[in-house]
Formats: sequence, C-alpha cells, structure tokens
Amino acid sequence: MANKPERHFKVVADNRKARFNYEIGEIYEAGIALTGTEVKSLRNGKATIAESYADARGGEIWLINANIPEYLQGGRYNQPPKRPRKLLLHKRQINKLAGAVEREGMTIVPLKLYFNEKGRAKVEIALAKGKKLHDKRETLKKRSWERERGRLLRQKG
Repeated sequence: MANKPERHFKVVADNRKARFNYEIGEIYEAGIALTGTEVKSLRNGKATIAESYADARGGEIWLINANIPEYLQGGRYNQPPKRPRKLLLHKRQINKLAGAVEREGMTIVPLKLYFNEKGRAKVEIALAKGKKLHDKRETLKKRSWERERGRLLRQKG
C-alpha cells in the first residue's frame, strides 16, 4: 500500500492545554470564515485559541473567544479581536457535533489553527470530554515517569 504524502501546512496557533484538560475524541478539519484583515493578521502568526471553544447555534458551528488581533495597517476594515467566527463544515458533521454536545455533554475544542497547502485557513476541532482532577494528576505522573525513564536510559548507555 502506498504511503500518503506528508501534508505541508503552517501552524498559526496551537491549543496545547486542550490535550491536558480534555480527553480528545473525534477530530474534524473545518474551514473558518474570516475577513481580509484577519487573514493578514493570521499570516503574521498572531493568534491564540487557548481559551476558545466551539458552539452550535442555529444549525451552524461558531468559534467563540478565539483571539485574532487587529491588523495594524487594516484601518477601518479591522474586526473586533474576539468576535464569534463561523466554522465551515458539512451539514452531517454539524448535526453530529451538535448532537454530541446536547446529548452526551461533550465539548467542541479547537486544537490547531493553520493554513493548509492551498493557503486556506483551517481549524482542527475535536469532540472532547473534560477530565477530572484525578485524571489530570495521572497524566502528570505518566509524563514525569516517561521523562525520568528517558534520563535513566540515557545515563546507562
């Protein structure tokens, strides 16, 4: 079987806290509706999605609380930095995400904001379930043990 070619894309923002705070389930790639000045600001590499989440409203999925700062040369065409932004998904995916949030109490969390090979802004979102405090402690224990084991193996030879 032929290997898939490696995908080339430029990651603008990464939500590293999401993998610690949530158990990640299904992952989706969604387009994002942006204005011209927001795209230019993203190309400068200035965005944060650490405290953001996605919400289903009126049969659409919206990215809430993502910070894309104003483009300096934008003038009057700039948008507010934390405005809700529409995510572009297929209707079947929207229904699946909305149903999981309503019925199972899951959360839609953005993992990455990036430009794909064609230069389009994309968001990698995931259905996630929040971790409890003891789960987070277990994750920390595993991570520290893996780090310590690596040190021990390097010292031995």
